[in-house]
Amino acid sequence: MTLLLLAGSGEARQIAAGLAGRDVIASLAGATRAPADLPVPMRVGGFGGEAGFRAFLAEAGITAVLDATHPYANRISARTAAVCAALGVPYLQYLRPGWHPEQGDQWTEIAREDDAAAHIPPDATVFLGTGRQTLDRFANLVGRHVICRQIDPPDGPFPFAGGEFLVGRPPFSVEDEVALFSRLGVDWLVVKNAGGVASRTKLTAARQLGIPVLMIARPPLGDWRRVESVAAALDWARSL
Repeated sequence: MTLLLLAGSGEARQIAAGLAGRDVIASLAGATRAPADLPVPMRVGGFGGEAGFRAFLAEAGITAVLDATHPYANRISARTAAVCAALGVPYLQYLRPGWHPEQGDQWTEIAREDDAAAHIPPDATVFLGTGRQTLDRFANLVGRHVICRQIDPPDGPFPFAGGEFLVGRPPFSVEDEVALFSRLGVDWLVVKNAGGVASRTKLTAARQLGIPVLMIARPPLGDWRRVESVAAALDWARSL
């Protein structure tokens, strides 16, 4: 049995650690330039579409796929599930639970990034905790001061007027986020409902500071098997 672990979520590291010593290959898409090593053999980069993915499964002798990508990597998950179903390869998605508002939170859910402009007034300072991959979808926020935090230094200038990049590598404590948002004068926080404990600190900081949050809804779920805990994902992998 050779398991392909599609990494990309923080919990993928825990899954990899739990499967260390087994026949596992972890794959990272390469969104981060210098990803931390995992305790199993790794490959970095895309597969080259569906045909390339099928070829990799055959060449590497993959007999099962555990998808622990980011909750918003829905196109990757849909393609992977479809290919595995067609080839008869066991497939499981690990999808951590989303966040839910707590007392004192001021959240508004939106369906798409470009919906944010309808809620955020002109001249507001907006902190994007959504990463650089979807930054162009916020182009209609021109007129606001937009700050986009990303892990790697930017390759070029901000893609629209009034914005700036902020480089930072997680994890960030609640105290770190409170200090940062206060220093920047953040009026609005925009995030994806990625779930997880580590990245919730920005939401806790927003609650403490009374900052409203625009929460981008998760993509629709596909019709395939999934679990919501690392333990369940490990149980599945070990049962193969």
